[in-house]
Amino acid sequence: MREIAKEWVVKAEEDYDSADTLLYGRESPIVATACFHCQQCAEKYLKAFLEEHKVDFPRNHELISLLNLCLEIDEDFETLIKDLRRLEGFAVSVRYPGVHVKSKTAEEALLAAGRVRGFVRNKLGIK
Repeated sequence: MREIAKEWVVKAEEDYDSADTLLYGRESPIVATACFHCQQCAEKYLKAFLEEHKVDFPRNHELISLLNLCLEIDEDFETLIKDLRRLEGFAVSVRYPGVHVKSKTAEEALLAAGRVRGFVRNKLGIK
């Protein structure tokens, strides 16, 4: 695997572990921030895949745009659309006042991030 793709994977894993810890490793979960890290995990895994395939991508948080680039390489990525749509709104809005997230939503976000994570890791040949 290309070194830059490996670096994206490391960062994605940090986000996944952070989300899990924020939800389940505390007495009182921090759900909004967990959702942010779930989105970041998915975003970074998509970017790792694109880097591995030497595809330039925009420096933004738009998961569906990244998905469309992945689809140009591998049609199987279509299976991620539902999970990516679930996560897409968590890049920015949940970090500001006025947005409230329920625990169930955060738990669903972690499951979605986990599915994206597993799918891309498989495509990258990571156990």
